[in-house]
Amino acid sequence: MTIRKIHHVAYRCRDALETARWYERHLGMKLVLSIAEDEVPSTKEADPYMHIFLDAGQGNVLAFFELPTQPPMGRDPNTPAWTQHLALEVGSMDELLSTKSRLEAAGIDVVGPTDHALFTSIYFFDPNGHRLELAVDTPRAGMLEALDAVKWDMLEEWSRTKKAPKHAAWLHDGRYKEMFQ
Repeated sequence: MTIRKIHHVAYRCRDALETARWYERHLGMKLVLSIAEDEVPSTKEADPYMHIFLDAGQGNVLAFFELPTQPPMGRDPNTPAWTQHLALEVGSMDELLSTKSRLEAAGIDVVGPTDHALFTSIYFFDPNGHRLELAVDTPRAGMLEALDAVKWDMLEEWSRTKKAPKHAAWLHDGRYKEMFQ
């Protein structure tokens, strides 16, 4: 078996109409499909829902469920808010920065831009409390190959020590700017 792509990623939302309008207004993601049922097809449970699907570009789909009979949405209290997020790629730094300006003008708090060496990104929350990241790739020649060469060594060291390995410390100490042109 070979995975071809992510068919869709689904999250819960408080209000499907508000969510569809927010994603279209702020991220240009068009609503492509709405499905409503009174019974869950896979489990046959009686649980009415609205399931919406948004175009995330290049065949990618972001979906949401509104579940009006379920308790209010929550999040895992043991997972920091910065951890669980959805990262979406944009085409250029200009696009990233202009989107940041538009989001802020609409009253949305935005963190960043943050330089991750391989990409630069901004972070913000949708109306459901889901953290989103918009990222533009910014790798320098040779960086991906250097990281590929140490990926398993880093992971194995992390597995043993639970401390950040130093195999690619240049990513975060700024040396990558001199090392990779």
